Amino acid sequence: MKKTLGTMVAIIVAAILVGTFITVKYATAKEIGRDGRFIAYDNGTVLDTKTNLMWAAKDNGSDINWANAKSYCKNYRGGGYKDWRTPTQDELAGLYDKVKTTAYKADCWVDVYLTELIHPTCNWVWASETRGSDSAYFNLSDGHRHDAPASNSTRRRALPVRSGK
Repeated sequence: MKKTLGTMVAIIVAAILVGTFITVKYATAKEIGRDGRFIAYDNGTVLDTKTNLMWAAKDNGSDINWANAKSYCKNYRGGGYKDWRTPTQDELAGLYDKVKTTAYKADCWVDVYLTELIHPTCNWVWASETRGSDSAYFNLSDGHRHDAPASNSTRRRALPVRSGK
């Protein structure tokens, strides 16, 4: 009985220590850059201090349909967080900044207008909304909201977001 109790205590202590180590690891992300209201961290996240939304610093990196984009965002674990989701069109519109004097080219050779701390590989990002059989996306090149068949994946990306704090 004493041996079993001792083993159980040792397992509980080990679990607490591992949990503490993981929590400290992610809670101590270091700032690596600023761009106006945006703060980039070394754990692959970017905080928007105006909206208190935390964004993945990169999208999924290749063409993706709406259902797979939703799944990608839900299962994303950037920065050690587990509460990532697909952004709304309004949230994506909040990233768009046509006032920026210089756009940068995404990997698909299209100009995108948003903080340089977030790196989309193309300009169309899926949003969470649906309209009938179509799904919403946002264009980071022109700031327009669009709908398309959910099965469409051409130039569409997934960019996870979560509440910041």
